Amino acid sequence: MEKQAVLEKIKALGVLAVIRGPSAELTVKMVGALAAGGITGIEITYSTPNAEEVVKELDRTFGDKILLGMGTLTDPAQAKSAQAAGAKFLVSPVCEPELVKAMVATGLATMAGALTPTEVLQAYKLGTDVVKIFPGSLGGPGYIKALKGPFPYIPMMPTGGVSAENVKDWFAAGVVAVGAGSELCPPQLAKEGKFDEITQRAVEFMKVVSQARTTTH
Repeated sequence: MEKQAVLEKIKALGVLAVIRGPSAELTVKMVGALAAGGITGIEITYSTPNAEEVVKELDRTFGDKILLGMGTLTDPAQAKSAQAAGAKFLVSPVCEPELVKAMVATGLATMAGALTPTEVLQAYKLGTDVVKIFPGSLGGPGYIKALKGPFPYIPMMPTGGVSAENVKDWFAAGVVAVGAGSELCPPQLAKEGKFDEITQRAVEFMKVVSQARTTTH
């Protein structure tokens, strides 16, 4: 899938599930449970045990049924190895120039993390496609709205602090998508084998995202 198609898909989906799986096996089951509930944008973080092997396994298991990426990149070398594992997009929590350049050089859809206005502009100028506002919980939707004043042309996606309760506010502030972690898919539920509950959360989350976008567009 070409980069532009991936970016369009992320915007169409509206939500990426940010997964820090407790183990490789449970992570695969978590993704299956999310997909069953309609959430198919999946970001596997490098803080997941054997993250690259997990991505390869997910790619084999789900193929085009999910949009698969890797997150929490902190080392430039991870950009190529994530791509080799099957990632279609790359996400970092930081805007470190060498790292962002390595991510952009892969030709994959890239999201670098930023918080301050200076970092947001820097991330965009380095070639990132969507600026990940992290941690989103720090400023909330109001902060994104403020950033959109000087940077209406920069696509933004908050991660951290995104929940079913506040999704509507994020989209109203002008984000292209949201990244949802433990609020959507708590690792504890996977450890307890409550995959039906994860599916139910996904269904409810997608319903709220759909409603939020209907009212903001």
